[in-house]
Amino acid sequence: MSEKKRVLVVDDEPDFAAIVQNNLKKAGFSVEVAYDGVEALAKVKANPPDAIVLDVMMPEKDGYEVCAELKKSDKYHDIPIVMLTAVADHVGSTRYSHHHGMSMEADDYLPKPASADEILASVKRLLE
Repeated sequence: MSEKKRVLVVDDEPDFAAIVQNNLKKAGFSVEVAYDGVEALAKVKANPPDAIVLDVMMPEKDGYEVCAELKKSDKYHDIPIVMLTAVADHVGSTRYSHHHGMSMEADDYLPKPASADEILASVKRLLE
């Protein structure tokens, strides 16, 4: 990579966010972290990243709201988003179901606990 691609990692679990951040940095990415949806949107608007790794269940604004807001925006809709969620596949009746997540306009959707390698592979694929 001639110029480092920037990735915004959004997760309300600091330990998980740090693991993802460290693995992306080792792979040559510039990484910024946000710990809730409101902070994530502010960071995107201040300095749009090349890709976003976005947790679903967070305080303030959840990942679905953040994803929907960005994908509706003419300015930010092209930013690839990898959504992460701990919601089980068999849950079908709530806002946080796998089915609801798949209906979002995210570019990829990984169940937690996704490995660092899975997240890295998804980000690299979306930035190709």
